[in-house]
Amino acid sequence: MIICKSPEELATMRHSGRIVALVLQELTGASKPGISTGQLDKLASKIIGQEGAKPAFLGYRGFPASVCTSFNEQVVHGIPGKRQLIEGDLLSIDVGVEYQGYFADAAATIPVGEANQEARSLVKVARQALSDAIEQVQVGNRLFDVSAAIQRRAEGHGYSVVRDFVGHGIGQNMHEDPQIPNYGEPGTGPALKEGMVLAIEPMVNQGTYEVKVLPDKWTVVTADAKLSAHFEHSVAVTSDGPKILTTL
Repeated sequence: MIICKSPEELATMRHSGRIVALVLQELTGASKPGISTGQLDKLASKIIGQEGAKPAFLGYRGFPASVCTSFNEQVVHGIPGKRQLIEGDLLSIDVGVEYQGYFADAAATIPVGEANQEARSLVKVARQALSDAIEQVQVGNRLFDVSAAIQRRAEGHGYSVVRDFVGHGIGQNMHEDPQIPNYGEPGTGPALKEGMVLAIEPMVNQGTYEVKVLPDKWTVVTADAKLSAHFEHSVAVTSDGPKILTTL
């Protein structure tokens, strides 16, 4: 069942979203060669606590950290640890926050230092795919208009979209209906209604769309070990068009 949120609920989710955006901004600024992903996780936990919120990922199905940090061929769900950033890495950071019983979720992929042109092009297209998808978040549009926009942008530039992992609804639970694939047929799927909130998250691969999960049972990597980029916003459907909740 897809849950539509009241204006009051959206206001609380907007507060959650600002905290997510703050964490992403601070972690992006700190993502320099030499810092470890474990240090980034500690920084995220500190900021979330100072804002009176809780890290949504910590303990979720046993996940051991406050944020996900995924490198290069890692698509999503990387576990922070001792690994240090090096010049040229692509680092994807995924942040989820719970504030007063409501969740928000966002992600971004950051070139560390001077990443090569191929990596930067992938990041640019993945970011554009998210922007294209958000433009489709209009009352009366169909859910797979959002999905098709992602697929069109990614595949139009010779990339692929991950099919085994999807975006999702969000609200009082981290994951709610509907599931939001990164591919689909425009004009199909549930109609978008005012009050829906969608966590839209393109996962765009340099090579094949196929992925596998590492033995840690969390980290998802591309099957061909080529690069991947991941962006995400939590977006509300409103009568005035899309409202991004996860911005400052």
